[in-house]
Amino acid sequence: MLQLPVGADKQANLSHAKRELADALAESRADLVVLPEVWQSPYGVQHFGTYAESFGGLWDTLQQRAGKEAHGRARWGIDGRSGGVPLGAECASETLRWLSEQAREHGVVLVGGSIPERDEATGKLYNTSSVFDEQGHLISLFRKVHLFDINVPGMSFQESKTLSAGDRVCVFECSLGRFGLGICYDVRFGEYATICARLGAGAILYPGAFNTTTGPVAWELLLRARAADNQLYVLGCSPARPSQADIDGGSYPTWGHSSGVDPWGKVLATCDAAPARVRVELDPEMVEKCRAGVPISTQRRFDLYADISQV
Repeated sequence: MLQLPVGADKQANLSHAKRELADALAESRADLVVLPEVWQSPYGVQHFGTYAESFGGLWDTLQQRAGKEAHGRARWGIDGRSGGVPLGAECASETLRWLSEQAREHGVVLVGGSIPERDEATGKLYNTSSVFDEQGHLISLFRKVHLFDINVPGMSFQESKTLSAGDRVCVFECSLGRFGLGICYDVRFGEYATICARLGAGAILYPGAFNTTTGPVAWELLLRARAADNQLYVLGCSPARPSQADIDGGSYPTWGHSSGVDPWGKVLATCDAAPARVRVELDPEMVEKCRAGVPISTQRRFDLYADISQV
């Protein structure tokens, strides 16, 4: 995971991320790289529209690759099993082209954090993640499902002022296995993570920008809870925290502390708020042993809580 600093200059953000990715992989080889939430632009409702990029027809192309009618995807499914979509110069999104190039150049599975997306057909904005395989092919897109609308002492924020919510759980399959994908506030919703686990995910990846109000209380707690609840690995990748001067000037006070948690809920690796590289080894056998030793997946009482939304 790369905990990247974020500024107002998108080109500078892309250039810095390129150097960090190359340096990190030169230092120690990795198979999977995760970037933070909203890493190529500042985070804030006042910025999303300015930095949003159109993805053109990529949503429809992915749907067709999956053998489904356009706009007819199920609420959940497995992305990547029908192969990925190669991106060329005609791709409307500069950042998606950049991510594709980096994945292909370094031969890694690259989870592109998230960026603001504009749907040209509707004008709606989304907080959207993307996943690329080792050939640089796009294998999954995911729009943040739960929007960050809170009002607590020290922090008031409403993503829904500018963003729309996605409508689909994301699980993707690649050469490394099967992964769930959520964005930031999605980690607070255990039902989402449980669906990912029941679809066969051995890890869930959460690019997330918690802040200095919610982060100290909830970030590690939620990562560990989702891991223990579902007996899988959980990775949370945050942007680095801006300087105090930048925060005083209006920059979002990101918590940082990107972390990896094992299926027992143990924190394997973490960092502080500064720019960092966090490495975690994912062992599928540990997932199997944890689930075999404490078989909660077969002990659930769906006769009692088949649909909790009816309560």
